[in-house]
Amino acid sequence: MNLPNAPCAVVERSKIVDCILNPAHPENGGKAPFFFSLGFRRNEWEPLAAALLGLAESHHVAKNVVSRHGRKYIVDGRIRTPSGKAPMVRTVWIVDAGREKPRLVTAYPWEE
Repeated sequence: MNLPNAPCAVVERSKIVDCILNPAHPENGGKAPFFFSLGFRRNEWEPLAAALLGLAESHHVAKNVVSRHGRKYIVDGRIRTPSGKAPMVRTVWIVDAGREKPRLVTAYPWEE
């Protein structure tokens, strides 16, 4: 199964800059250093957003669950990075109740 409406998926600037690439965020859990080591930067957040969108469009959903907010989808795969490495990443997307476009919830390193 593919992520529903993957070509319309949304990655908000604030999700990348304020959460994933923010080492001071209380729920960062080491995501920022991981992505920094791959050449991603907070002041140039678009390459990470593009890499995550590419993952959403090209890989199958590993799992999906219903929550009170909507349906969450987990998509795992390798991303393209500025460093040229292709690490495994787990992404979590949600299609909010009453909506159609998936939006990024989080992304983090993932072991195969």
